[in-house]
Amino acid sequence: MTVVRTSLRNFFAHKGRMLLSGFAVVLSVAFVCGTLVFTDTMNTTFDKLFADSSADVTVSAPEEEGHNAEQPMTGRPQTLPADVVDEVAAADGVGKAFGLTVSLSVTVVDAENNNVGPTTGAPTVASNWTDLDLKTMKVTSGHPPRGPTEVMVDADTADKKNLKLGDELRTITTDGDFTSRISGIATFQMTNPGAAVLYYDERTAQEKLLGSSGVYTHVAVLAADGVTDDLLKRNVSEAIGGDWKVQTKEEFSAEGMNDIGGFLDVMKYALLGFAGIALLVGVFLIVNTFSMLVAQRTREIGLMRAIGAGRGQVNRSVLIEALLLGLIGSALGVGAGVGLAVGLMELMGLVGMNLSTDDLTIAWTTPVVGVVLGVLVTVLAAYLPARRAGRVPPMAALRDAGTSSDGSAGWVRGVIGGVLTLAGAGALFAVTRSEEAGPGSMLLGLGIVLTLVGFILIGPLLSQLVVKGLSLVVLRMWGPVGRLAERNALRNPRRTGATGAALMIGLALVAGLSVVGSSLVASASDELDKSVGADFIVAGDTMQPITPQVADALKETPGLAHVTEYRWFQGVKLSLPADAKETVDLVAASPSYAEDVRVETVEGALADAYRPDSFSVHEDFAKEHGLSVGDTVGVGFPGGEPAQLTVGAITTSSSSLEGGAMFTSIDTAAKYVPDDRMPLNVMMFGKAEEGQEEAAYAALKAELEPYPQYTVRDQADYKQLLQDQIGGLLNMVYGLLALAIVVAVLGVVNTLALSVVERTREIGLIRAIGLSRRQLRRMIRLESVVIALFGALLGLGLGMGWGTAAQQLLALEGFTTLEIPWPTILTVFAGSALVGLVAALVPAFRAGRMNVLNAIATE
Repeated sequence: MTVVRTSLRNFFAHKGRMLLSGFAVVLSVAFVCGTLVFTDTMNTTFDKLFADSSADVTVSAPEEEGHNAEQPMTGRPQTLPADVVDEVAAADGVGKAFGLTVSLSVTVVDAENNNVGPTTGAPTVASNWTDLDLKTMKVTSGHPPRGPTEVMVDADTADKKNLKLGDELRTITTDGDFTSRISGIATFQMTNPGAAVLYYDERTAQEKLLGSSGVYTHVAVLAADGVTDDLLKRNVSEAIGGDWKVQTKEEFSAEGMNDIGGFLDVMKYALLGFAGIALLVGVFLIVNTFSMLVAQRTREIGLMRAIGAGRGQVNRSVLIEALLLGLIGSALGVGAGVGLAVGLMELMGLVGMNLSTDDLTIAWTTPVVGVVLGVLVTVLAAYLPARRAGRVPPMAALRDAGTSSDGSAGWVRGVIGGVLTLAGAGALFAVTRSEEAGPGSMLLGLGIVLTLVGFILIGPLLSQLVVKGLSLVVLRMWGPVGRLAERNALRNPRRTGATGAALMIGLALVAGLSVVGSSLVASASDELDKSVGADFIVAGDTMQPITPQVADALKETPGLAHVTEYRWFQGVKLSLPADAKETVDLVAASPSYAEDVRVETVEGALADAYRPDSFSVHEDFAKEHGLSVGDTVGVGFPGGEPAQLTVGAITTSSSSLEGGAMFTSIDTAAKYVPDDRMPLNVMMFGKAEEGQEEAAYAALKAELEPYPQYTVRDQADYKQLLQDQIGGLLNMVYGLLALAIVVAVLGVVNTLALSVVERTREIGLIRAIGLSRRQLRRMIRLESVVIALFGALLGLGLGMGWGTAAQQLLALEGFTTLEIPWPTILTVFAGSALVGLVAALVPAFRAGRMNVLNAIATE
């Protein structure tokens, strides 16, 4: 109990010095708990959506391999005949059965040609209005559609797009456009994550969305009283026979969740990864805090040892303080995490994904994980300082407080760090010699970990060299004040190294990702210049297929020498030598595609792949299966007849544009695949007539004006699109890394603040011999700047090494250009100096306000 009382007294006596370390724990735990609450809430929202909107049993057409049944490449959902509804209705235990027509392959625009659907990736759902919708929707204005000229929209879409009763909407489908007026507005009775939902009358939905009357996409079945879903499923399956897909509500909901589960998992683990980085950076802050507190309490600990306290008691005393810090910080972090989750939900609402706090989900595991993680990290971080405290001898009671016995950088630590750094550098160098991405990725991961740990360990040694070098450039110009700042930064290399390492981690990731992102953009731009001969590329903004009417309009555009179609077959089955079977994707394009995209071949010419009954394979595939030009391969097109195609060309596998693609002509595909099973164009290419580039570009834009879901781009536009997409992704990553950098900045503030306390007497003495308050504050600011620049220099250098090695892996996939983003690197480096200045504001202000006599009298 004496140890506990001592720990409590020390903890609350130094609570101000613990504040920033506690704040680091709060931030890190809040990020973890906020991520868990946010993703659990998203899962709950979608679970409820699928469960509430599903029938007791659902009958669907069987899915073909590689196809989305509701949004296939043909532009029309898979259907089943209306007779199935009657067969289902006759099954035992059926209370009610009705057909559904659901399509996601639509675009709806208002009178001003603005897309009323979401632009954030959520779907636009077009359907007929049925009794099933009464479970989730309530008509709050007007009435459901009663004929081909009426449509009902959901209230969220009406509110976002300023739609009202009587407004005209144009629906764009694979089979043409049609207009309707809004007859009603329906409000969701649960959370709508962001989809736009439109309802048509049944006949219009069948003819316009599915292309034929007398068909449905699903049959919804409601059970009679007392009939379980499993029993109903068996009865329905026996009644209809055949290959129809019959699912209970639970199975149908689970399938829907599986479709988005991958995305939710990626989001969850990515956010947790960044939270882990923040926790790692926080470890350095906590280690520094306890190391400095132990050093400042050397006399106190020595006195405790002199009056009988054992090493273990002193050790436990420090660990109990860490435990208290972890418990308090974690508890606050759990609460802050819930607030962070609500903030993320509001942020998602701004970009179109609606999440309600009514669905806020806080699993019991979330606070447990937060508290355990926070406490564990804090106690482990304090373990080494606690061991040092336990080794303080009784004679230390005679020394001045704050004289640390471990200020020098240990040579054992330096040797281990150097070995790890060299091993990591060797692994990174081996990456540049890798010929396969798999082993190379493992070497890259190993190299990153080893060099990171190595730099952390040799940080104290490097601080003596790097800080001296930086001082020549940054500090010496400030005269004696600069020299004092330099010596203060060098006084405790271990402390300087740990403070710089915290900043190093975040900036290393920023630099590494910047190199990778810039290299991707530069490589893609170079590949476009080298390989793309087309002047224009037309594609959907969310990769939706190009409808036939748009394709026909593009072909008739004046000023074009040719227009190339590009269709994508998924789930093509190949019968290969030695009875091998493979399922691949196959591109069917116009022969002019060989001019529009110059794909390098290793055998034959790509134009030969567009001859009748011919196709191409890529180099790796040909080597794996022993194929050469002239060999015959059995090809099974989805929904088509078996074909025997000849290998006309073998293309390189190293191109970043079409390295792994296989090609055939549209005429060859059409020979074996019925018109209604042919996929639509996923993109189209255009080549302008000589001297007609500007006129053709304007004409293409005019043709696409009624269809806002498609965009025409020239090569400059396409390069800008790539740059914007990669830049947007990097900005999001930088935003997530900002938390780790904030924690690192807190570490700089904390180190300076505790250093000021530790040097109270010294500060009083130098003030007494003539150092002004202004000079004192400048000294502390300069010390902070040089520590921040030290961390930035290590981090940026390390990150550029990581990024360069990663780019060599990308080169195996065709991204061969290495580009170092020097403007970004230099901006970050200069920004680090600003970070150092900001971090020093409060410690410098407090130091300047010290009373000189009181400071000198401090023991």
